[in-house]
Amino acid sequence: MTTNFAVIGDGRLISAHWWVVALAMALAVLLPRIASQAVLTPHIAILFLAAAVLALSSGLLELSAKLSRAIASYKLVVAIALVMAPMALFGCVMTLWAVSGAVSWSVSLGGVAAVCALATLLQAFRPHMIMMVPVPLWGAVALTEGSTASVLAWAVVLPIAYCASRGQEAFLTERGIYVAAEARREQQALQILADLEQMRQGWFWETDHNGVITYLSHSVADTLRREHGDLIGNPFLSLFDNAVLGTLEAQNLAFYFTARTPFENVTVHARDSNGEMGHQWSLSGRPAYDLLGKFTGFRGSAFDLTSEHKIQEEVSRLARYDWLTGLANRHTMLKTLDKLMTMPNGESRACAIFLIDLDRFKQVNDTMGHPAGDVLLQQVAVRLQKVMATGGKVGRLGGDEFQVILGIADREKLADLASTIMANLSQPYAIDGRRVEIGASVGIAIAPEHGDTSDKLIRNADLALYAAKHDGRGRYRFFAEDLQSLAEERRKLAEDLRLAMHDGGLELHYQPIIETATEKICGFEALLRWNHPEKGLLSPAVFVEVAEDTGLISAIGEWVLRTACEDLALWPEHILVAVNLSTLQFENPQLPMIVTRTLAHAGVRASRLELEITESVFLSDDERMDAMFAALKRIGVRLSLDDFGTGHFSLAHLKKAPFNRIKIDQSFLKEAMQRGSRNGAIISAITNLAESLGMETTAEGVETREELEQVRLHGCSHVQGFVYDGVLTLAEATLRLGTVVKAVDQDQYARRPARHSTFRKVTLHRDGHVFNGTIRNISATGALVQGLWNVPAGAQFEVRLSDDLVVSATCRWAEDGLVGLAFTVPLARDRDGNLVRSDLAIQQPPKRGNIRAAV
Repeated sequence: MTTNFAVIGDGRLISAHWWVVALAMALAVLLPRIASQAVLTPHIAILFLAAAVLALSSGLLELSAKLSRAIASYKLVVAIALVMAPMALFGCVMTLWAVSGAVSWSVSLGGVAAVCALATLLQAFRPHMIMMVPVPLWGAVALTEGSTASVLAWAVVLPIAYCASRGQEAFLTERGIYVAAEARREQQALQILADLEQMRQGWFWETDHNGVITYLSHSVADTLRREHGDLIGNPFLSLFDNAVLGTLEAQNLAFYFTARTPFENVTVHARDSNGEMGHQWSLSGRPAYDLLGKFTGFRGSAFDLTSEHKIQEEVSRLARYDWLTGLANRHTMLKTLDKLMTMPNGESRACAIFLIDLDRFKQVNDTMGHPAGDVLLQQVAVRLQKVMATGGKVGRLGGDEFQVILGIADREKLADLASTIMANLSQPYAIDGRRVEIGASVGIAIAPEHGDTSDKLIRNADLALYAAKHDGRGRYRFFAEDLQSLAEERRKLAEDLRLAMHDGGLELHYQPIIETATEKICGFEALLRWNHPEKGLLSPAVFVEVAEDTGLISAIGEWVLRTACEDLALWPEHILVAVNLSTLQFENPQLPMIVTRTLAHAGVRASRLELEITESVFLSDDERMDAMFAALKRIGVRLSLDDFGTGHFSLAHLKKAPFNRIKIDQSFLKEAMQRGSRNGAIISAITNLAESLGMETTAEGVETREELEQVRLHGCSHVQGFVYDGVLTLAEATLRLGTVVKAVDQDQYARRPARHSTFRKVTLHRDGHVFNGTIRNISATGALVQGLWNVPAGAQFEVRLSDDLVVSATCRWAEDGLVGLAFTVPLARDRDGNLVRSDLAIQQPPKRGNIRAAV
């Protein structure tokens, strides 16, 4: 409680002005003495002097308490004594003086009352002291006078004084609590303001009546890189940039100071000591006046807008540019294209766009992680900007898709530029100390030829990009009208594939694996087929890309693995089954568990399952790949490297990749059959290397007896191909195990002239009906056409290869939507190597539109 009282006063038990009581006592005695010549007897004088001395000595209490612990412990007792003693003595003095007749009772009691009132007022805010003044004073008067009436009067004063003291305590307690709360709030406010200054979120300032700074937060000096002391005493407006002060808003600031008007949220700018601009504040202030109403200056606060302004600028930048690469984003690229497409001059509207998609980027992202994928995208962006440094706007649309807008429409220049882009983006990248290789496909659309609006141009460039990827990736394609039907066909195929997953439209067929030495079946390769309700059996070549793009490839892969193991359980123990794994399946950390669970469910030994892996798994040579190989080998399954020699495989991988078999791609064998080819020596080297490492070799795609002899000559231990068997159903494969295999030439795969890959829409006419197809490769004697189903062997067609080239052809074979056509009359080549009718071979090159051999 005393603590609360101390908050109100000065913390003393006796007023610091208690000496005034001694003066009042002296006046109470001296004035009657002078006025009425009243006699002051020695004993009365002694008592008076004692009272005065005690009253004057109260100031020594605080000093004594500080010097002596003993006095400090009894401070309250001493204080009460120093108040009560002089009051009691003074009461005795005045009463004795009145009793002696020297002064009248009215004068004496008047002096007592005056001193009592003054002493009570001085001690009003001291705890326990309000009762210590009247009680001893009037008690001394009553006791000294000695009458019954005075004693009774004093007895009445006691409870009144006690009640007054209790009331004083209650008042002081309440007042103390209030004052303490106000002090705490004031302290909290000061702390909050100090914290606000330290956090540099705001600062405070004050000026005198002349606008000169008298107070300024230290954070302002730190921000401006100036000494705080150098700023105090300068005009407040000198803190801000003079050039910016010329703006209307800042001019108003000078008016507010002149007119002494409050203001809020005035934006001001400042330069630091280096002259660098960029500091912005929102300034508020109000005029200050003293108690007499005189203007003393301005006080105010300011909040830093610099960070907020930078955030707004960053938000604005992100709205226009890609956050990862710094390239223009989709919105900005569209605005740029819109601006070109709406130019008033028709020649200015001639432009082109490239849509660029990165090949194999998803594999990098999945195997090395998204951070590595982000680094790769940043490096791609840098390369694109270097290629387009002389012209063209480069942007990233999202994911691994980029766009380039060019102000040219020349096909030859665009083709050269597309080739340059693909060549640059295909060069190896270094990411986290690893070598990464990707590719790029480019779709090109030209305005106004391929669209007179931005939407049409982008849509057609996207169709061209899809065609480039469908052609085998790493290519560029210009938009052509027939690409729209191809896109629609792809969309329909994706819908049908989803239905097939649920309706059981997928099937597994099998091709035998033959031991070269014994010509016995040692196993089968599981081959996925889709029994399409309209198009018949489709091979993965037709729909696997759709499966990858729609995210179904993993589910399909698991179904193939499960079904192959269930079929394997029906065959003899010495027969194995080979299942192809996609790159995504191999990269799945759950693959070992999936394989283990599948084998256990089917009840077959792990050594009877062979997992075929393509060379693309070595795109990322990291610890996760090694861990996956080790986990699969612990299970006990066999591992096979498929399509060896067509990807990015290094012989160094053989040291740590525990393969049981290497499968040699059929392209090596086909080229080995050509005169002067060195592929035969390469095949021999591969088989020798595999044998020394304890691995088997399988030659794929063996179609003729001549090729079979080459395979045996070069030492391949196993063979797959139509020379023995094609693709069999489960029932046919099971039945085949009980028969003797025999090498037989397949007519439809006999030796034929060199063919050239292409991708071109054609029409085929038969019996008044018109069929649309796509040529995949062509030679002088025939072509491979995709898009026709259920075509009987021997069917005759008129094939329109171009506007002025129509040939007759016969269907030699048909499978999975592919038709092998043999021309009735072989074509010839003109001087430029273009395919033409035989009678035109010696004439001038045909008109534009004829199929070119190089396409």
